[in-house]
Amino acid sequence: MGKQMTEMLKGTLEGIVLALLAEQPAYGYDITARLREHGFTDIAEGTVYALLVRIEQKKLVDVEKVPSEKGPPRKVYTLNAQGTHELAEFWKTWNFLAQHIEELNPRTTNEEN
Repeated sequence: MGKQMTEMLKGTLEGIVLALLAEQPAYGYDITARLREHGFTDIAEGTVYALLVRIEQKKLVDVEKVPSEKGPPRKVYTLNAQGTHELAEFWKTWNFLAQHIEELNPRTTNEEN
C-alpha cells in the first residue's frame, strides 16, 4: 500500500470500523477479517486493536467479554448510541469531502462537458 493510501486510511479507518460494527457486533480478529473481505488487505491486526482501544476509550462502543473456545474471553464490540452518532457524522463529512473532491477531479469534470 502506498504512503498516500496509508495516510488517507489513518483519517478514515475509525469510521470504516464503526460502519462494520453498525452491521453487526464483532471482536478484533473478526473486524480485521471483515476489513480484508472489503479490500483493506494491508491493514495490520495491531492497527485494528489500537483503534478498538481508542473507540472504547471514546465510549463509542459497548464491550462484552464472551468466552472463547480457545484461550481467554474475547472482547465483543457493539456500536452504541454515541458511536451511531459519530458514524452519522463520519458519513456526513465523507459525503461532503467526496463530492467536493470529485468536483476537483479534472478527469470527471471533463467527461461531463
